[in-house]
Parts: sequence; structure tokens; C-alpha cells
Amino acid sequence: MTPGGAGVAQRHDQPTGGPAGLIGSGYEPGGAPGARAAVVDGPHDGPYDGPYDGPYDGPGAAPAHAPPHGLHAAHPALAARTAEAVLADYLHRQSSDFLRSLRLHRESGSDAEGAGEAARQLRRAARRISATLHTFRPLTEETWADQLLAELGWLSGTLAREQTCAARRERLMAALTRLTGRGDRPDRPERGARDARPTRPAPDPADRGSTATAAGDPDADAALAAGAARAGALLDRQLTLARTRAHSAALQALGSSRFHAVADSVAVLASEAPLAHSASELPAADALIPLADQAHRRLAEAVAALPLARAGHPYNAEALAVDHRQDAPWHQVRFLVRLARYAQEVIAPESADLRLADAARALDSHRAAAEAAAAAAAAARTPRIAPATAYALGVLHADQRHQVEAARFAFGRVWLSRSPERPARGDT
Repeated sequence: MTPGGAGVAQRHDQPTGGPAGLIGSGYEPGGAPGARAAVVDGPHDGPYDGPYDGPYDGPGAAPAHAPPHGLHAAHPALAARTAEAVLADYLHRQSSDFLRSLRLHRESGSDAEGAGEAARQLRRAARRISATLHTFRPLTEETWADQLLAELGWLSGTLAREQTCAARRERLMAALTRLTGRGDRPDRPERGARDARPTRPAPDPADRGSTATAAGDPDADAALAAGAARAGALLDRQLTLARTRAHSAALQALGSSRFHAVADSVAVLASEAPLAHSASELPAADALIPLADQAHRRLAEAVAALPLARAGHPYNAEALAVDHRQDAPWHQVRFLVRLARYAQEVIAPESADLRLADAARALDSHRAAAEAAAAAAAAARTPRIAPATAYALGVLHADQRHQVEAARFAFGRVWLSRSPERPARGDT
């Protein structure tokens, strides 16, 4: 996985290098020369690190295994259409949604909630356009598609940072409240009620050690509460500052000539999709289904490399390891789940695989918890903080890593589930 987490993939038969000035193409620190961004939803979205695709025998080639659930039902709808018609129709819809969201964002003015919702819808359309250009790249004008895909990745990542910081702050504040029990503690009794409590019997000398420990519990709770308060204030300052910077960067990006060039390209895509000439000659079922099936097959291969057997045991403590590079394969699977979902939207929009949607939700929770834990760890490295603050941040970090473990467990249960209408192959 390339440092920095830029969502990129390099095709095995594509020469390296590319035009300068594009995110994910050309030569830039932390990325392979010629790599291309795809389906970026935030600054930490992981890439698909394998080759761009598996053995591909050209449009119309038979898939190596049975298509996933939903692709079988696509044949009747695709029978009388060409690949160009299906792809162009989907890209036109997503491009129109992109432009509509952009207009709503501009008209929102000082309405922060409306601007945030418009930005989410804009990123939603950008992800689907990027995924379609990525998965069905052999059927597009590749040079044009690569440039647009990279620029959409830059735009989506820039817009995602502000919302990511806000969601992370909310998550960590809620976790601190839950860990200290401040939201569940009953109100303190009045002085008269405290005075009316029965007098405790004199402690037995044999129980002196346990009595001393019990007497220290209120002080430990108070220290944890004080540390949590300071930790919350520290995290609030750091994440609010990060959100403010992300907001400024998003405003600057939306007013830049680079963004206007992206909007112009999407406007062109909304009226005329630049597809390869072969797409107009091939039946949709013969050209699109093998490429969509490759996306599902890459996903199945990546899931097979995950330690699902260990993640399937509750409280296995695997996610509490110090080396957080173990998160990278799970982030990659999240990326591939999105590619598979969006490919299925193109082929069979009315036959969605619910398992993919549930898996995506579990992996979204996994990434949110992993990044929240990293934020708590980064805050704990702040110089000259009080020991109680560092302790509270350590407890918070461990809590979020437990949430990572829970998300892996949930994903394993979703992925390994079976239903009569879903094929069993491709899941192991």
C-alpha cells in the first residue's frame, strides 16, 4: 500500500508516467509513477494494490466463475442494449447528479447543513463516476478517463476532510462520555440523604487491604473523570483546528481553476460519454458482465487473505496489536467492496446484493474506528500533558481499537453468511 493512502491502482500493461499536475498520475511522493486515483472518499481511503485487473481476454470473454448475485438477473435487461448505451446512460445520470449537487452547494450560501448535504451528494456522484471509469476502463477513452478519474479523486478527498473531522470529533466525544459514565450516572443525593445513610460497620483488621482499595476507588474515578475532561478539551481543539483548515481548503478548491476544469469535464460527460468505439459494437451482456465479474473476483481474493477465522472469535484482541498496518488489508477490501457495488449498479441497478451493502457499512465503521484510535494516539503524544490526560487518551485509544475488532467480527458474519439465492463461490 502506498504511503498516504491515496486510492490508486496501476494496470499491468500500462506504461508508467503521466501528465504532471494530476493527483494519482505523473511522479509524486508516496505514489508509484503513473498510478491513478479511484473512488477516493477521504484522505485515508486505501487503494487496490494489485494489478489493475486479472487475466482479461477482451470484451465478451466468459467469466472464470459464476457471476455474483444480481449479475444473473442483468441478462434480460441487457440483452437488447449495447455496452455504450448502458455505460453512457449510467454516466449521464451520475454526472447530472454531480452538477445538481454542485448547484445546490453554491445556492446554500450560509446554510452549513445544506452545504454539507450538497457536498455529500457531490462526493456520492463523484465516487460512482470514478468507480465506473475504473472498472470499465477498457471500454472508455483511457487517457481522458484516467485524467478525470484522478481529478475526481482529488476533489472528493478534499471535500471529505471537513466532514471526516467533524464525524471523528463527535465519535470521540461520545466515547469519552460513555467511558467515564457521565451520561449514565445518577444524580448525587442531597446532603440530608447522605447523612441518613446507615453507618458502615467497623472494618475487620483482616480485610484492611481490601478496604483501602475500596476507599481509593472514588479517587480513581475522579482522576479518570478529570483526565477525560482534559482529553476531551485537547481533542476538541485539535479536531476543530483540523476541521477549520479542511473547510478553508475545500473553499479554496471549489474556487480554483482546477475545480472548474473538473466541473467542465463532468458537464461534457453529462451530454456525451467518451467511450471506446468497440463499446458501440458489443452487446452489453458480453462486454460489461466479465468486467464487473472481475471486480467481484478481486474482492473475493482480497477477502480470502483476511484473517476472518480469527476475527470471527469475539474478544480475540487481534485489533489491539501495536502495529496498525494490519488495518491496511481491511481498508483495501472496503475499497474493493465499493468497486463491486458500483459495478453491480451499472449492470443490475434493481438487483442489489444486500450482503455487499452490509459489508460496506461494517467496513465504514472499521475505518472510522481505526482513524479515531489514531487520533487519540496522536493526541496522547502531545508534549507536556498531564498523566491523567494521557491515561484517559490511552483508555480511549483501546476502546476504539475494540470497536475495530467489533467491526471485523461484524464483517466476517456478513461475508460468510449464505442465502438460497446467493452463490457460494467466490467468498473464500
